[in-house]
Amino acid sequence: MSVKNLGLILGFLVVIAACSKNQKSEPGPVEHSIDRQAMLINYADNIVVPSYTAFKGNLDFMVKKGDAFNANPTKITLTEFREAWVNTYISWQKVELFEFGSADKFVLRSYFNVYPANEALINANILAANANFDLPSTYTSQGFPALDYLINGLGANDEAILSYYTTAPDATKRLAYIKKITAQMNTVFNQVYTEWKSNQRDTFVSKVGMDASSSTSTMVNGFVRNYERSIRSGKFGIPSGTMFNGTVSPEKVEAFYKKDISLTLAKTAHQAATDFFNGKNNVGIEGPSFKTYLNALSATDSKTKGSLSLAITDQFALTEQKLNVLPTENLNELVKTQNELMINVYSELQKTVRLIKVDMTSAMSITITYTDNDGD
Repeated sequence: MSVKNLGLILGFLVVIAACSKNQKSEPGPVEHSIDRQAMLINYADNIVVPSYTAFKGNLDFMVKKGDAFNANPTKITLTEFREAWVNTYISWQKVELFEFGSADKFVLRSYFNVYPANEALINANILAANANFDLPSTYTSQGFPALDYLINGLGANDEAILSYYTTAPDATKRLAYIKKITAQMNTVFNQVYTEWKSNQRDTFVSKVGMDASSSTSTMVNGFVRNYERSIRSGKFGIPSGTMFNGTVSPEKVEAFYKKDISLTLAKTAHQAATDFFNGKNNVGIEGPSFKTYLNALSATDSKTKGSLSLAITDQFALTEQKLNVLPTENLNELVKTQNELMINVYSELQKTVRLIKVDMTSAMSITITYTDNDGD
């Protein structure tokens, strides 16, 4: 073989090698060995459905006591209705954070817990006797806050309140309105519960992808939205004025008329969020969760560069400490007398929002899909 031919062959081989090298595909994103379906199954089977089942028991009992009050409005039936309302409202705090799946589809929270209640609208609806509770404009005239007004806020004592249901000209209409509220709550919740007990569960655990409609994405969005808006803003930010340039609104606390359960509601909601992050079920056993997911990703806190899951759990604990030092259940009174304590809780909640809304979603490659109205 001539030197010339040998040179041509070698040159051709070099070209082939160069082309092969250039045609190699770039390495794709690292695929972490994370079983998202195991996490979804734990949340569905061990947390969401059991919590909804427990809430249903409380709601059914409250509806029953409401019916008894309707049939015979006395001090005894009023007291029993109130007690059932309190227990159900507390139980609600453990399921309100499930703002994904069927609860999001049927806007469950809007029917149950938009506060403060609109007294004028409630009274107008009672007189008209034809309110359409499916209209968003009526959300502030139904649910737990409306019942709070109707059984706790009409008078200075039980006798005064009972007169609205016994001797007042519109007593029958007022009783009917209570019945309408509890019936609506029962109907909407049962739509959500029935779906979770049937096809919603299987649909939820099967959507293991990472797109915006995946279960992980919708669940994270629902969790963060609830913590940010319902716990941070609703329970502390708005009443304390930190959301409105220092303009305090003590009348906008949760359970405004009952007053002596506002802190319990806040503590219960915060503990529910903490347990949900940890994947802890109703008997205290932890399973695959946001926490284990972040650990599998080796996710770090953007500020400290330490473990992100540890930073979040530590921040939950710091917030709990601030809640535990609040001196009274009556947050309405606390806003008026020691608002700095309300602001302290809000500040800790805001730190948690930064961790879960920015760092956690970034680590999980999840996009916040709900409307963002403030900076984090």
